[in-house]
Amino acid sequence: MLQRIQNSRNALGFMFMLPAALLLLVFLTYPLGLGTWLGFTDTKVGRAGEWIGLENYEFLWGDAVTRLALFNTLFYTAVASVFKFLLGLWLALLLNKNIRFKTFFRAVILLPYIVPTALSAIAFWWIYDSQFSIISWALMKMGLIDAYIDFLGTPWNARIAVIIANVWRGVPFVAITLLAGLQTISPSYYEASAIDGATPWQQFRHVTMPLLTPIIAVVMTFSVLFTFTDFQLIYVITRGGPLNATHLMATLSFQRAISGGALGEGAAIAIAMVPFLLACVLFSYFGLQRRAWQQGGSDK
Repeated sequence: MLQRIQNSRNALGFMFMLPAALLLLVFLTYPLGLGTWLGFTDTKVGRAGEWIGLENYEFLWGDAVTRLALFNTLFYTAVASVFKFLLGLWLALLLNKNIRFKTFFRAVILLPYIVPTALSAIAFWWIYDSQFSIISWALMKMGLIDAYIDFLGTPWNARIAVIIANVWRGVPFVAITLLAGLQTISPSYYEASAIDGATPWQQFRHVTMPLLTPIIAVVMTFSVLFTFTDFQLIYVITRGGPLNATHLMATLSFQRAISGGALGEGAAIAIAMVPFLLACVLFSYFGLQRRAWQQGGSDK
């Protein structure tokens, strides 16, 4: 029997995958299943709940704070992801060139990503402080403002502030991944296009972008997923304030379930995030990664 398993590639592959599958089953499938179950109950901290069907979701549908958190999450994800992609692509193109100290800059650009998220959030919390902000201090010294800016005291200031913090932390991941993709593109493509008279912009549009599209699809899918489910930055910097202006679905779920004790309601908010995450993954899989679309053709 053991000899047959060793000679069978499929059986051997299954044996190697089994430990990882068990870990995923225990640490991913079970919590997801439990959370789904809790979303259909009125469970409270310290009290077992009863099945109430869709009542939690009906309540959340009419809850103004939940709708605001959904808007914040979509706005936060869309704006931060776009800026992370644009800045990451620019940095990747810059670091892909033959510049001095290129290795040093590649190492430095990773620093925001390897610093613990909570530490980064605390640093930004001090930067945005209404009394000790280094930004406000510098602007006042330059005579550009007359009073310190309350970055975290007004809704839109706070939204923009946390987006900037998220972009700062997420750009290195996008930049380094796209840089790895750029280095897989053969220089012969650029040499051939230059012989044909292509300008740098035409090379970027017709050579770089089509060949980089599969990497862009993967990195932006992960970027959107990480941004949509962001928790630490928001919780440390604003805790959802002011006036729930920076509450995301993840932070609101934590507040309702842990701080508020309504485990069923918090679980329902968390499960409500799943369709948006699945939509992002499916869009990447069936849209951005279609080979015919990448090559400018039509799907068949």
